[in-house]
Amino acid sequence: MIKYQNLKQVNDSFGDELMSAVREVVRSGWYVRGQEVEAFEHEFADYCGTTYCVGVGNGLDALTLVLDSWKEMYGWNDGDEVLVPDNTFMATVLAVIRVGLKPILAEPQIKWAVIDESRIKSLITERTRVIIPVHLYGQMCEMDAINRIAKRHHLKVLEDASQAHGALYNSQNGLELTSLFGRRAGNNSDAGAFSFYPGKNLGCMGDGGAVTTNDLALAEMVRMKANYGSRTKYVHELLGMNSRLDEIQAAILRVKLKRLDKDNIRRLEIAEYYSTHICHPAVELVPFVSGGSHVYHVYPIKCKNREYLRSLLLKNGVETLIHYPVPVHRQKAYMEAVSGGSHGGLDFPISDMWANDEVSLPISQSMTDKQVQFVVDCINQNIF
Repeated sequence: MIKYQNLKQVNDSFGDELMSAVREVVRSGWYVRGQEVEAFEHEFADYCGTTYCVGVGNGLDALTLVLDSWKEMYGWNDGDEVLVPDNTFMATVLAVIRVGLKPILAEPQIKWAVIDESRIKSLITERTRVIIPVHLYGQMCEMDAINRIAKRHHLKVLEDASQAHGALYNSQNGLELTSLFGRRAGNNSDAGAFSFYPGKNLGCMGDGGAVTTNDLALAEMVRMKANYGSRTKYVHELLGMNSRLDEIQAAILRVKLKRLDKDNIRRLEIAEYYSTHICHPAVELVPFVSGGSHVYHVYPIKCKNREYLRSLLLKNGVETLIHYPVPVHRQKAYMEAVSGGSHGGLDFPISDMWANDEVSLPISQSMTDKQVQFVVDCINQNIF
């Protein structure tokens, strides 16, 4: 069986390094807000090219804390609007609703699944406050165009970079994933939000997240809100929450961060092989992106008869997933929170197309060339 994602195999590839890092934390006797978290925050900020990084409990909290901090800092009102893509993991929208703001959904591009920047302008109103571009599947959004729109309308931009660890915007240097050739995900806007869920390109062994920014005031506000609204123990300036990256997860992330570029390069090699060798007429390939602006957290293809394709692959021992089968505008939780339980007449045909046709092929730095070739052969040599 070629699993969609074999996390045990990925973690085993680090040998004793991960166990050693965890053992050191256990022996230290310090498990929350300690040296490992502080070191990881510095290292990840340096890697992304930002001045500040704040470790938090998960990716949803990272998004929530930034939005809640801005709302506090700038005096925004409940019901002020945030532009988000319709085809994204629900966490992006949950964060907006959590802080009392209103998500305004935008269609994705047909070619790639990221937000269509050409549609953003028509959605902006006098109540719009933030644009959240999601680097879906590991593909960077058109950040220069989005930032120009935001600047013109005095809006904040928050990158949801939870699927794009290490991706480079404006990179033209093949598989050389170095920040000399572009700006990292999380450093192309006012702030970036990351998840370190185990299956991410940079994943811990539990939940974890981070906020990156070059804004000191925002970093301090996020850190305070994530720590019960407190800078000093037992002194609470704001109504905060408990959302902190713990020491063990930080230690694990520090080990994995050293190898992130190498692992992303392997993902790019697999994606390129898929893109140049899959040639079945029933499969529509998404154009391959070289140069590091896509780090292939997911390798998506489109197929009108996808359930048959998935069952065929599974019979041959190849596991696949769908990202995501239900777009936000059709989610019950969204409809109840935003439009009183009704569909509201929303029409997102491109988003629906992605939800209906997308299939995610296995892609991992732990896959062998033989396994990658087998996936391709299973697609090309079968009738469906």
